[in-house]
Amino acid sequence: MESERYSPPAAGETSGAGKGSGTGASSAARAVGAPGAPGAARAAGAPGAPGAAGAARAAGASGAPGAARAARAAGAPGDAGDAGDRGGTGAPGKSGESGDASEAGGARRRRRIANEIKDSLRDLSVQLTQLNHQVVAHLDLNDADLHCLELLNRHGPLGPGGLARLAGLHPATVTGILDRLERGGWIARERDSADRRAVLVRPLRVRNPELLRLFAGMNELMDDVCAGYTEAELRLIADFLRRTGGAGQEAAADLAGG
Repeated sequence: MESERYSPPAAGETSGAGKGSGTGASSAARAVGAPGAPGAARAAGAPGAPGAAGAARAAGASGAPGAARAARAAGAPGDAGDAGDRGGTGAPGKSGESGDASEAGGARRRRRIANEIKDSLRDLSVQLTQLNHQVVAHLDLNDADLHCLELLNRHGPLGPGGLARLAGLHPATVTGILDRLERGGWIARERDSADRRAVLVRPLRVRNPELLRLFAGMNELMDDVCAGYTEAELRLIADFLRRTGGAGQEAAADLAGG
């Protein structure tokens, strides 16, 4: 029978965990159910750690050569692999840095989208102002007249003072606006039944068909826009616009009070 030849063990098999067996450390690893796991480190339960360095970490870094390994064994923050060997303890390493970068990227994208929304709202304000300007040109009114008429249609009847506060205009300015609207048949001034000394301004509906006709094009286009969204999305948009309107009202009140 041919005599067995001595075969020197691999570098990963000469660590402390592998010398105790007469055969190499890779054989010992396979014997305990870790087939194909290279080096004594895998046999000791530290998968993927090749060579003597992996064996030292698997054994708790005891006797690991070099100050860096000793520091890691004592819990000093290292890379993601060291944190995994210590059970995830210590300061975050490369994986944590990757998560931080991802969060920073998400924050930048959110700010960019928020700025796009604000820019779109400014554009919308400009376009609606231009639309209103075209409407009043057909009605022999001005933009402030249409603004007050819209407030009266939505919130009236109102007293002149209440209308001035709601419109953010001086009471004297509102008086001239009401005079024009009354001459045009858009409103009526009446005595308040609860206080005969007070005057209420009531919008008249007889000329509303004119407004509807002039805004018909915009209403049809808005119907087309809304048709591209689901009911849930429309509810979300409606909530956003309500909250945006409230924010605008609060900001205007702060400026008026300041």
